[in-house]
Amino acid sequence: MNTFLIILILVIAFLLILLIMVQNPKGGGLSSTFGGGGGSTGGVQSTNTFLDKSTWTLAAIMIGLILLTNFTLRPDRASSKSGLQETIENRELIEEVPAETPPAATTPTENSEKPE
Repeated sequence: MNTFLIILILVIAFLLILLIMVQNPKGGGLSSTFGGGGGSTGGVQSTNTFLDKSTWTLAAIMIGLILLTNFTLRPDRASSKSGLQETIENRELIEEVPAETPPAATTPTENSEKPE
């Protein structure tokens, strides 16, 4: 489910990029590049309105999908311990285990030969 939502978010992001690039800014934009910058006709005005509304609609849909993806994450992934937390807990367990006593140093026994 999350994979589908992420792919959908990417498609919408790509469409938003295209819509923003096509829009007509104050300086003329893409429409003037292709020879449409001479006069302002009624068709250009309605195109700008359509592009503006579609941009806002796609942006709202994208924000909604991002929030939906965030809420549908599995809780076991979101609450899993980090590697640092696991290392700290393992170190605490190791420190709690009592260390083994080292073997006693060997001393000469009383039965060994004594010089006379």
